[in-house]
Amino acid sequence: MAPAAEEVGSATPGENGAPAAVAVDEQVIALPLPAALPLFEPLADHPAALAPMRTRSRPATSRLAQDQGSATAGARAMGRLAPPAAAPSADPRGRFARVAIVHYWLVTMRGGERVLERLLRLFPQADIFTHVYDPAAMSDTIRRHKVTTSFIQRLPGARRHYQSYLPLMPMALEQLDLRGYDLVISSESGPAKGVITAPDALHLSYVHSPMRYLWDHYHDYRDAAGMVSRAVMPLLCHRLRAWDVSSAARVDRILANSHFVQRRIAKAWRREADVLHPPVEVDLFGASAQFGANAVGPAWLWVGQMVPYKRPDLAIDAFNALGLPLVMVGDGPMAAAMRRRAGPNITILPRLDFNALRRAYAQCRALVFPAEEDFGIVPVEVIASGRPVLAYAGGGALDSVTQDVSGQFFASQSVESLIAGVEAMEAWLPHFDPAAAMADVRRFAPDRFDDGLLAALE
Repeated sequence: MAPAAEEVGSATPGENGAPAAVAVDEQVIALPLPAALPLFEPLADHPAALAPMRTRSRPATSRLAQDQGSATAGARAMGRLAPPAAAPSADPRGRFARVAIVHYWLVTMRGGERVLERLLRLFPQADIFTHVYDPAAMSDTIRRHKVTTSFIQRLPGARRHYQSYLPLMPMALEQLDLRGYDLVISSESGPAKGVITAPDALHLSYVHSPMRYLWDHYHDYRDAAGMVSRAVMPLLCHRLRAWDVSSAARVDRILANSHFVQRRIAKAWRREADVLHPPVEVDLFGASAQFGANAVGPAWLWVGQMVPYKRPDLAIDAFNALGLPLVMVGDGPMAAAMRRRAGPNITILPRLDFNALRRAYAQCRALVFPAEEDFGIVPVEVIASGRPVLAYAGGGALDSVTQDVSGQFFASQSVESLIAGVEAMEAWLPHFDPAAAMADVRRFAPDRFDDGLLAALE
């Protein structure tokens, strides 16, 4: 039983802002490929790609339009388009002499670790507490801080098989000594928030996701588990759910990384949370013009780890039917099966280095995003590159994609719905304004995260 990858962040700049590698969920994408990707050649070289698409008539199309409108209206009703919180009038950090940041585990540099780096910029004096720590896999920013591990670190094979010790993590968290810290920030995706703090300490939890393998994705994980894990999970997860709810009561304030996660927190923990989107280094990306005139190519793009909830199968089946070119970047347990399933119009690349991925973002026709993510940082990066996103109308994409500005939605995770969405997107693409989309996505810039985090401490 493995926890789901926390989906906050794929771009991995090196120290001092220099691009180094790209982490897509569980893996680090760091193998360089040629700078020029032939699949993203200018459209002028592919006249067939400009031809009108064959129109299909199906009931799903009209339903899609209705669901798209309701999804956008719902996002507006939740305040998604409201301006960010104003910066605090006085810096609240002066009230906290000693700061502890609790992060679930530190074994790879992914989105959650990028949020941790931003927290460390805000609190350079902070000490870090975690279950398992692999210094060689961490950035210099993290290595510069004092890191204290739980007893999980000393168990056999903990750095590689830390997830196997999940049943022990609640007890391990409660053994961490946080006396003397007047501010504790827990970075929650795996068990992190359950620490015991001093009575007068402020405990703020930034929640990437409640543990989905305990809650809404429990049956998916159990179905995919081996025979022994499948037999043990009912009793084990029942106990862990009780602890997860009780430990949520120890937290003073909760921030969710999206409205989707906010609703999941309310459902699982019965706690209210404010929404603070994760920081995205939007300035690391740029429009296709920097790669030359008419640089946008005919190929659509899919990026992610090839695991069931990312729905690579849905993208492949839809584009097999459409016959349009699709480039898929990612590896994982489903990769071999997806290569066999893909038609000749689909190219699957296991990884790209950071510069190659930036180019792919900027030169793709559009990103197809069929997953229901907690937040989903890849769409933000693509929009920051001046290209639109076609996303499933659920999860964190409702926060990051603005209908008819930075992209569109399709109604359900089905081949028919995605095909209808691609057709609608193709009809809308001539009206897409890259500058407006790039301006819209500025709301995820790191300084907005900083302001919101500090405001939560007032």
